[in-house]
Amino acid sequence: MAGHVEPAAKDPILGVTEAFLADPSPDKVNVGVGAYRDDSGKPVVLECVREAERRIAGNMNMEYLPMGGSIKMIEESLKLAYGEDSEFIKDKRIAAVQALSGTGACRLFADFQKRFLPESQIYIPTPTWANHHNIWRDAQVPQRTFTYYHPESRGLDFAGLMEDIKNAPDGSFFLLHACAHNPTGVDPSEEQWREISHQFKVKNHFPFFDMAYQGFASGDPERDAKAIRIFLEDGHQIGCAQSYAKNMGLYGQRAGCLSILCDDEMQAVAVKSQLQQLARPMYSNPPVHGALIVSTILGDPKLKKLWLKEVKGMADRIIGMRKALKENLEKLGSPMSWDHITNQIGMFCYSGMTPEQVDRLTNEFHIYMTRNGRISMAGVTTGNVAYLANAIHEVTKTN
Repeated sequence: MAGHVEPAAKDPILGVTEAFLADPSPDKVNVGVGAYRDDSGKPVVLECVREAERRIAGNMNMEYLPMGGSIKMIEESLKLAYGEDSEFIKDKRIAAVQALSGTGACRLFADFQKRFLPESQIYIPTPTWANHHNIWRDAQVPQRTFTYYHPESRGLDFAGLMEDIKNAPDGSFFLLHACAHNPTGVDPSEEQWREISHQFKVKNHFPFFDMAYQGFASGDPERDAKAIRIFLEDGHQIGCAQSYAKNMGLYGQRAGCLSILCDDEMQAVAVKSQLQQLARPMYSNPPVHGALIVSTILGDPKLKKLWLKEVKGMADRIIGMRKALKENLEKLGSPMSWDHITNQIGMFCYSGMTPEQVDRLTNEFHIYMTRNGRISMAGVTTGNVAYLANAIHEVTKTN
């Protein structure tokens, strides 16, 4: 039956970890995978999560959740994304379901798009998280790309971005990173977001926000939701994928939410029913434990306050490591400008290194990252930042 099946290509991100684990060198450094580490390079479980688990343990049953997931978790997620006092929540205009983290939310939306707007396509930024392409491809939604990153400045190609938005057919779907763009760490400014929103209005485009890093980017969930709030103020209907992998460290719990803002309550009820229908043959209903953790933390003022403190602590450590990496490179007398390290935001730094330079880092210095030069700042610590900077300097100084 399976004689004709060839091995699948290795995932470019997960393959980095496999190579890192197989390397016996005591100096090896993994800055490839997007999972937060403390300053000792160890995985972190937040204290608010531990406390939520203590409260849940032995007190909850393990019954199936409804197809749409935990109502409490959805309520709290919508407040986080749309605002505590959102008129859209009060008017019940948002169709929302619990999803299998951000990936599951994106996939559910892609399947919804294919089923109900079969002639549509999705515009995806260049570059983007590699799995975005897989998600919409497997949902059989045609993909186009739009300009985003400017390699020379290692910043945003705003002129190219606006040109592509203007040239796309009216009513196109666009995938937007709400904050901490992956892999570049380059976000539009607030003023640029306002211009993007205005042009979307002119062209009647539909924005679908992937918000994987709310709170984790700047340390402030309200600030990180600014792009979404601008689009809401301007009267757009939007879609939004939320994930609690990064901002609560719930990587393995697959806790997320998909929401779609509709015209009215009746439309929201219809859309939610169809999202549930899509979920039913895919995974039937979502897992309960992660949803309980999220709703326990966000639903309790003291735990939520602790979470806000801890998520700011994670963001601040990464911001501090950006400064340290840049300072170390400058001390070494690097001929290149490294301002982009601190200008970018979130978990990743798009370093501008070539695949060949990344190969040298791995082969000569046992430093592991994806070949596009993306550095996971979560893997940078006070113990390895000088070694990392020295290695980067060695492979880039001849440029």
